[in-house]
Amino acid sequence: MTKLFFSLLLVVLLSTQASLAQNKQVDPEKRIKELGITLKEPPAPIANFVPAVTAGKLVFISGHGPVEANGQYLKGKVGRDLDVEQGKAAARLTAITLLGVLKSHVGDLSKVKRIVKVLGMVNATEDFDQHPQVINGFSDLMVEVFGENGRHARSAVGMGSLPMGIPVEIEMIVELK
Repeated sequence: MTKLFFSLLLVVLLSTQASLAQNKQVDPEKRIKELGITLKEPPAPIANFVPAVTAGKLVFISGHGPVEANGQYLKGKVGRDLDVEQGKAAARLTAITLLGVLKSHVGDLSKVKRIVKVLGMVNATEDFDQHPQVINGFSDLMVEVFGENGRHARSAVGMGSLPMGIPVEIEMIVELK
């Protein structure tokens, strides 16, 4: 009986410690620097819309694509011009673009409570079926930057084409503190 009690106590203590570690606040501004990421001012919209809108405590960020260091959009179709890993890198690059939009809109990423919902669209060949693996490039970076608060609901879908021939377009909904 005593062994069982101590075993159960140990399980409870370990799970509490794990829970506390998961709830530990992450400083997203510090994480961005640690990851060596430079956020740029978002590109101006090329149509009659805005990059982000706040409604209450939610920020709705328009769909964006991967902008390379030279300011040009990365182009290509996943399954033809890019493989899964290159598509995943494009999704990560798109995440950096979206973080720049978010920071520009709210001023400081520390104001973010959590990433709520993401729609990831992959410009893919008809037979390509690994859309979630591609959009993982985005999701993984959100967790790297925001910790557990970067985990989000998500849809990852394939498209026959995307604007300007970009390989991924991603939009997201963010909750502010």
